[in-house]
Amino acid sequence: MRGASIRHQSSPAVGRNKPVPRGASRMVDKEPLRLPKANFGFLKLLLWPAALVVLGLGTYEGAQYALPYADRPIAHVAIQGDLSYISQQAVQQRIAPYLNARFFTIDLTSMRSDLETMPWIAHAEVRRVWPDQVVIRLEEQLPVARWGTEALLNNQGEAFAPRELANYDHLPQLVGPQRAQQQVMQQYQVLSQMLRPLGFSIARLELRERGSWFLTTGASSTGPGIELLLGRDDLVAKMRRFIAIYDKTLKDQITNIARVDLRYSNGLAVGWRDPQAAAEKPAVAKN
Repeated sequence: MRGASIRHQSSPAVGRNKPVPRGASRMVDKEPLRLPKANFGFLKLLLWPAALVVLGLGTYEGAQYALPYADRPIAHVAIQGDLSYISQQAVQQRIAPYLNARFFTIDLTSMRSDLETMPWIAHAEVRRVWPDQVVIRLEEQLPVARWGTEALLNNQGEAFAPRELANYDHLPQLVGPQRAQQQVMQQYQVLSQMLRPLGFSIARLELRERGSWFLTTGASSTGPGIELLLGRDDLVAKMRRFIAIYDKTLKDQITNIARVDLRYSNGLAVGWRDPQAAAEKPAVAKN
């Protein structure tokens, strides 16, 4: 039939028209024998660990060879930071035992901890600088007040005790239970800001065991210091009351006032330096 495509080719011309006997099977070309591909996966599993071992041994041997040249003795120490209360000589004496080590073996953690035990050092940072240098950056304590008679307080309310306290008598004295260092410092900062516009500074602030607060202002151009009895609670509200009455009534008499008792609910009581003034002035003022 015309137009039909040939799907199978017959075998060669020999015997083309010869009828195929019944029951005979047609010969089919056999496919070539394919051998299975070699699987080298197990070799990779064996070679990778071996390669890693060889690489590790090579790195170790190289490091052992190079270490004597790289791990040098410490030759330079740089001390950084603005030091006002502690000398570089004192720092060098403290770190001297560590400098006998070499670059990679020096114990920087212990050095930093040892430096921070020095009273005037608030924070220390220590690091290596290739090939033979150690850099030390120091942050000193910032003394804000005296804590009792044996220590100083920094601006975080943390106590530290340098050997000599005689040079810090000009700082305000804060007093209270040992557990209340930060609380007393916070109240000092708040009350100082409130009194500063009046020309007052705080010479002493005390928190007693029962929770009562007592404040003494420093002497100034306006007159000698006065004592403020603040009681237990609402210190800010009581200080605002004192400021309001001071501007209205007390300002002109401040040189003759010894103490002001603010423990009243809506007023205050004044203690005079001159007993005669007590008879001429009211003992209690109301806001």
